[in-house]
Amino acid sequence: MKVKYDKETDILSIRLSNLMVAESDEDKKGVILDYSADGLLVGIEILNASKSDIHPSKVEYEFA
Repeated sequence: MKVKYDKETDILSIRLSNLMVAESDEDKKGVILDYSADGLLVGIEILNASKSDIHPSKVEYEFA
């Protein structure tokens, strides 16, 4: 998994898999879900991340 925040575009990207993105859907305004050709979720993009309740500069990771 890879998490990336681009200050210039204000997009927070969460890449869940290395599979190629075949299709993207904006299910909710400002949230783009990326899917593989098999329909598996491979990524999430959050537009205008700093303007939401999300704090892109603070990432917590928990492994249980």
